[in-house]
This record gives sequence, C-alpha cells and structure tokens, in this order.
Amino acid sequence: MSPAGRAVLHGIHVYPVKSLAGHAPDSVIAEPWGPAADRRWMVVDAEGTAVTQRQQPRLALAGAEPLPHGEVRLTAPGHEALRVRVPEPVSTIGVQLFGDKIDAVPAGPVADAWFSGYLGADVRLVHLDAPAQRRAIDPQYAQPGETVSLADGYPLLLTSVASLDALNALIAQGDLPHEGPLPMDRFRPSVVVAGAPAWAEDGWVRIAMGDVPFRVAKPCGRCVVTTTDQRTAARGREPLRTLARHRRVRSELLFGQNLVPEGTGVIRVGDPVHILE
Repeated sequence: MSPAGRAVLHGIHVYPVKSLAGHAPDSVIAEPWGPAADRRWMVVDAEGTAVTQRQQPRLALAGAEPLPHGEVRLTAPGHEALRVRVPEPVSTIGVQLFGDKIDAVPAGPVADAWFSGYLGADVRLVHLDAPAQRRAIDPQYAQPGETVSLADGYPLLLTSVASLDALNALIAQGDLPHEGPLPMDRFRPSVVVAGAPAWAEDGWVRIAMGDVPFRVAKPCGRCVVTTTDQRTAARGREPLRTLARHRRVRSELLFGQNLVPEGTGVIRVGDPVHILE
C-alpha cells in the first residue's frame, strides 16, 4: 500500500514516437487525446502501414526524447542522435494504423533515412498534426467527438503495481518461471497506480488523478509486444502464456485498463487516485 493506505499515481510514461522507448516525467498535461507529446509520431512502411514492435522489436532499443515545440530527439544503438522538428502541415499522406486510415504529415527525408538505416527497411516517419481531428476512438467505447493520438486505441493506459506483482507471482508458479519477474515497461503504460489491491482496476468505471477525471473505457487486451524485453529486444513467451491461463476473456488476454480523459489538466506523480465509480 502507499504510505497513506490509498491509491496514488506512482508513475507517468510518455512515448513521443509510437513503439520507441519513452521517458518518465514527474508530471504531464492530460489532453483529450492523451498525455501531451505522447505518440504524435509514428514509423510507417513503404505502403504507409504502421511499423511497431510487433514487426520490429528493435524499435524498443531506440529512444525518443520530447523537446520544446513538439520536436523530438531520436537515439538508437550505433546511430548518431537526430533532432527532428515538427514538419509544416503543407501536405499529408494517408497512413494505416490497425483498422484506422489517418492523414499524417511526413517528417522528411532525413528522418526517413535515419529510421531506414536503423531498421534495415524502407520506412518513413510521420507526424500527427491535428489530434483533435484525425482519429476517432472506437465509437463502441467513446462519446461523440472523442479522439486519440497514435496510441493503439485509447488516450491513456493504466496499470497497477499490485496487479503486476500478482501476475509475476502467477508466472513464478507456471512452467516458465525463469522468464519472470517482468518489469512494468513490458506493458508500456501511460500511468501506473500504487496502493490499490491487485486487479481492483477491473471494477473501476470512473477515476480522478489529481483534479482530472477519467472514464475507464475497457480492459486492455495484450499482444506480442509484452513478450519483448524492452532493454534487449529479445522475445519470450511470458506474460501471454500466463495471461492466457488466468486473464483470458473471450479472445483477449487482459492486463491494464484503457482511459479516456473527461477533462484537461496536469497530473503529477504522487497525486491521489480517487475512485469515483
């Protein structure tokens, strides 16, 4: 439990470029489509389809540091760091992220060459210039007009320290105990809560972190990215093997909850997490 015996915001994570390593600020502005500077950039292939750690686990070893005015500083093993400025939205190209077709702005040939050289494939970097307009949240779980950045589907992903501890205990009892315990970075959360009981988040409907309210849209179904060591890019079988045994609901293997902000404001590490419903 937290020192006060209450749920608190334990960590914040922002990923400026989708599927790259991010950073952990002490505070962030929660915008309607996600944390400020979060997943406004994305790598796409020659056909314009999103390239993530699903296809290229080595993206985990590349980093993106947010800079003022939306710029990013890219780093990767064996490559010189590259500062990328936000491109002028003079023209856009159509890109594909899962089932969504989105208009995005090309970052330019220098950034394209940097990523292509690192991945050994013909790829491009694109920027989401207008998150309020470009991509709607799945209407089954959204209110009219709600949008999302280039995150998988929802503005924020919440995970729990106690739930990870419980999952790691299950992994230790399984047939691949040597793959655990897993760190939280396998799950690439936006916000991490401490002080709540394991799996308590399954029952939350609305919460507030600091003064910002959030709707809990749906549980997060996990994919192969969770099996990727974020420090080596090597893949194993956990946690999907254990989630399949203990956290399967229909076709989804669940860990964490997807959130939609119901307001805009600053959230800070240490903020109390209030369960509203």
